[in-house]
Amino acid sequence: MSSPWPDGARGAVSITFDNLGEAAELELGLRAAAAPLGDHYSVTTALPLVLALLADVGLQATFFVEGVNAEIYPEALRAVHAAGHELAYHAWCHEDWSTLTPAAEVANLDRGLAALRTLGIATLGLRPPGGLLNAGSCELLASRGLSYCSPAGSAPGIDRIAVLPFAWPAVDVFHVLPAFASLRAHLGAGVEPGGPEAVRTALLERVEAALSGGTHATLVLHTWMIELERDVVGEVLDRLRGAADRGELWVAPCRDVAAWMLERAASFPQPPVLDRTSWTTPA
Repeated sequence: MSSPWPDGARGAVSITFDNLGEAAELELGLRAAAAPLGDHYSVTTALPLVLALLADVGLQATFFVEGVNAEIYPEALRAVHAAGHELAYHAWCHEDWSTLTPAAEVANLDRGLAALRTLGIATLGLRPPGGLLNAGSCELLASRGLSYCSPAGSAPGIDRIAVLPFAWPAVDVFHVLPAFASLRAHLGAGVEPGGPEAVRTALLERVEAALSGGTHATLVLHTWMIELERDVVGEVLDRLRGAADRGELWVAPCRDVAAWMLERAASFPQPPVLDRTSWTTPA
């Protein structure tokens, strides 16, 4: 069977980062609404470290950011964009996407896309906070010119737009935060967090799965985690760089993978198996 990926690569991987700034903390009630904004560690300290790591290996990533960051951190978003990385949407202020009414979903999406356009950034994809889409999400995204979404799920496919799902064990915070204890138990990963070593194992396993299965894998990281997991991220990036240099893996932002899939829809006919369970988390 021939490879569905560019230049005969055996698999494809997208490096992604979720969240930026205070958005998630505000939505989850972890930060007082009246507290000053604009000096969050994830932007001022962590983001430059992440961009430097990516530059060192010459790989591009997709940053799923909340739309409110276009107002609070416009220069940071411009810096990510200028470095050649993709900026995609992660709700306005990290709202759980699956809880939005149809009208609220439209308003949230339109507000965020408009805010990012003011910075000269065209957004092509959505990752729903919480990992779940609504029944009409793909149709809505297509109507707004987006080419893909990245919910929790098990297989890439096309549903009007490209679907590039992530698996919870490929999310760094899944292995670290107490809030994921129930989900870890549900997925058989144990209640106790495994820390950076568990992150390393899970991400490298996902890379190997992409190689052996000829599929696309999405790695989900968080900028604010970088000091805890810098060695882990460095090792994973080196593994990806080496595999890409050998022609084994295509390592590309989600926008490029989505464009490739949509141009070759016949090679990706299967509908994605999306995770529409009741599990929601602060991812």
